[in-house]
Amino acid sequence: MAIIDAQVHIWAKGTPSHLHLERPYLAEEAIRGMDEAGIDGAVLHPPMWDPDCNELAVEAVKAYPGRFAILGNFPLDKPESRALVPTWRQRPGMLGLRFYFSEPRKKSWPFDGTIDWLWPAAEKAGLPVALLAGDWLPQLGQVAEHHPGLKLIVDHMGAERIFKGGDAAFARLPELTALANLPNVAVKLTGGPFYANDAYPFRSLHKHYRALYDAFGPRRLFWGTDITKMPCSWRQCVTHFQEIDWIPEADKKLMMGEAICDWIGWKR
Repeated sequence: MAIIDAQVHIWAKGTPSHLHLERPYLAEEAIRGMDEAGIDGAVLHPPMWDPDCNELAVEAVKAYPGRFAILGNFPLDKPESRALVPTWRQRPGMLGLRFYFSEPRKKSWPFDGTIDWLWPAAEKAGLPVALLAGDWLPQLGQVAEHHPGLKLIVDHMGAERIFKGGDAAFARLPELTALANLPNVAVKLTGGPFYANDAYPFRSLHKHYRALYDAFGPRRLFWGTDITKMPCSWRQCVTHFQEIDWIPEADKKLMMGEAICDWIGWKR
């Protein structure tokens, strides 16, 4: 079974979110960690705090063939970015896009029309889009309905780290599972241990995993870590999920690698 981590950041400069490592994290270190944990590949999400994030990810793809793919980004509020979409996949490893709107000036973008141009453009170009969308899931559902050819991925199970995590972090889970009837919406099971309020093997997460599994099925759920903010080792991120006894092994094979590769078109 090929194990593919659905979300990893690498960066060389800039100031990371306070939740991440407070130093650069490069492809070489990621590869060492992946090898130690038995992870075959990872989908890079260039972090916007590094102004050269996309270029760094492309260099990682070139340096480690078959180990990385990329969901890149560009400034959504700049008109010149629109010209990038049709040829985005021509860049090495670029298979789609990923955006988040946590900065104060961006919080209104999913609602005020700033990014409305993105949906038809990405749909036409065949670019899947991953989004940190926990606080605007109903609006994402409308996007999915209006653009049925656009593949969307909800990051981190729609969860939010509130105080010490636990059930409060998954308050929006009913809104997310309500989107399961839209076949172009998938979910990353990334960051699980970060949202747990218990120690390894993080059994408090099982009921949330189960709700998503029952709603979306194994072909639209993608295991991963967001390793630079995990409270445990990469290996523990792998094994805590592998050891869940109610997920059939064939479905784990999908959720831990095959499904994300199929969704974004990564032909390893």
